[in-house]
Amino acid sequence: MPKSTTAERILDAAQILFATKGFAETSLRHITSKAGVNLAAVNYHFGSKEKLMQAVFERTLTPFCDQLEKQLLTHAQSGGESLTLEELFGLMVSIADKVYGDDSKEFSRFMRLMGLAYTQTQDELRAFLGDRYGMVFKRFLVHIKLAAPEIPPKELFWRIHFALGSAVFTLASFGGLQELLRNDYKMEVGLPDVVKRLVPFMAAGIRGDVEK
Repeated sequence: MPKSTTAERILDAAQILFATKGFAETSLRHITSKAGVNLAAVNYHFGSKEKLMQAVFERTLTPFCDQLEKQLLTHAQSGGESLTLEELFGLMVSIADKVYGDDSKEFSRFMRLMGLAYTQTQDELRAFLGDRYGMVFKRFLVHIKLAAPEIPPKELFWRIHFALGSAVFTLASFGGLQELLRNDYKMEVGLPDVVKRLVPFMAAGIRGDVEK
């Protein structure tokens, strides 16, 4: 097998460290040490830590977003009925599993990065993600609104926030969840078992009664 290029080694190291430690807590020195390169190599290939963060997300998010956009466009062109909340959330998880599921650690890192992108204050990164992937997520949001037309926009914001938070927390710690269930309940679970419980929970949270 050919050896990884310098840029790939830097990306691999950065992706692992960002997902494990967070953005602010990960320095370029941490990344260069793990990748076995010097700072000049990072500057040459990426220019800055901010550009490296963008490259990590581009490599991580592009396969997922491309598949999600393809599926949503295919459904729209077919003229089918509106997707239910269960179908929408199930679609997101199934695509993530299809793209990253062969490697459980990679899958968990992907989910951790999604959580960090949403929760950690990184204005330049957030602007980049909005420019690069905003359209597909806006299209997904339109489908959610169609599936839950009775929920006011401000209330829907909170419910989507809580629903996605539960998904990120559960799937980012998937390995730990498996170990907990194995040790405490003598249960062996795979991703389909978790999704079977998670997706209805997310949908029910969005669909719940609106307070008058």
